[in-house]
Amino acid sequence: MKRETGFTLLEILIAVLVLAIGLLGLAGLQTTGLHSNHSASLRTQATLLAYDMTDRMRANRAGFQGGFYNNPTPADHNCVWDGGAPSVCDPKQMAKHDVFEWNSAIAQALPSGAGVVCLDATPDDGGDTNGDGTVDASEYACDGSGSFYVVKLWWVDEFNSAGNPVIQRFVTVFQP
Repeated sequence: MKRETGFTLLEILIAVLVLAIGLLGLAGLQTTGLHSNHSASLRTQATLLAYDMTDRMRANRAGFQGGFYNNPTPADHNCVWDGGAPSVCDPKQMAKHDVFEWNSAIAQALPSGAGVVCLDATPDDGGDTNGDGTVDASEYACDGSGSFYVVKLWWVDEFNSAGNPVIQRFVTVFQP
């Protein structure tokens, strides 16, 4: 009777190879899951920021009705109530202050984030039209017409294989 030697060692090596391939697959799934979770988190932040601005507009109804939220220049007018006597700000100053605070929140929450509030008849436009990886005020594509306000947000979600940023956009149409 002839004994075969080394057969068990070969089986163990094959089992280790199959296990290693399976673990690499799991690592790839984990990476994909983390990326998807990060993208979803950024989209959630964008949604919350958009609704934050719509709430600010609801709170300043005179500013909204006066058209002061149509792409205003952000300015810090210190229109914050600290529990004491509120500072005196007219609706236009409050609109500019709201956009100032909102832009600060966007900068903290979204990578390379940008946002605008404006009247726009075509809300699903605007973005990185010059391809520099950011969205500037000249790329907002607000036409100033239409009867609805639009809140648009852009941010860098990821980088493509060439190392260029991939810009995402969130848009909500609003009429208080």
